[in-house]
Amino acid sequence: MCAMREKCLIISGGEFCPINDVPSGTFIIACDRGYEYALRCGLTPDLVVGDFDSYSGGFADGIPVDRYRVEKDDTDTMIAVRYAVDHGFKSVDLRCALGGRLDHLLANLQSAVFAAEHGLEAEISDSRTFISTMTPGVRRLPKKEGWSLSLFSITDHCVGLSIRGVKYPLDKALITNAFPIGVSNAWKDDEAEIEFEKGILFIVQSKL
Repeated sequence: MCAMREKCLIISGGEFCPINDVPSGTFIIACDRGYEYALRCGLTPDLVVGDFDSYSGGFADGIPVDRYRVEKDDTDTMIAVRYAVDHGFKSVDLRCALGGRLDHLLANLQSAVFAAEHGLEAEISDSRTFISTMTPGVRRLPKKEGWSLSLFSITDHCVGLSIRGVKYPLDKALITNAFPIGVSNAWKDDEAEIEFEKGILFIVQSKL
């Protein structure tokens, strides 16, 4: 990679969703069937990776393709996330990574956790769901009419969690990954403020 790039878009092989909001300069990795999805969206990947058990077609000239054995420890999406981590990207945006097989969905969520643990911001989204990781600090989210707001601890626990500007606020709470206290909240004010001291969160915005 010649120059440092901020964002890595990873197109996985879950349920297809349109991708039409890719910022200029985004590095695009297609995973296996994700190459077909990229073509459907009019996107040209900078790299294609996978074991190609779900895509058997050809590839356009000039696109690098990294092939892997089916018998491997990493999923195709995880291979792409590792690439983003190893090449110094600041964030990963996973698309076509929701729906489909539950085991693949869970694996994609774990891949996002891996990215967060290595200092990258991670997002997974489709037309009805927007998931983002958050590490300790403060984040403000503008109100989205017709959407719910949920918080889940990715790590064993998140310490000192406060959420303000919502129907069900919390103040310096300890939440764990074994009880869904943060599910299905709602904005009360024009902005929700999330703050915590330790751990990693999934912020899930879901269209109602």
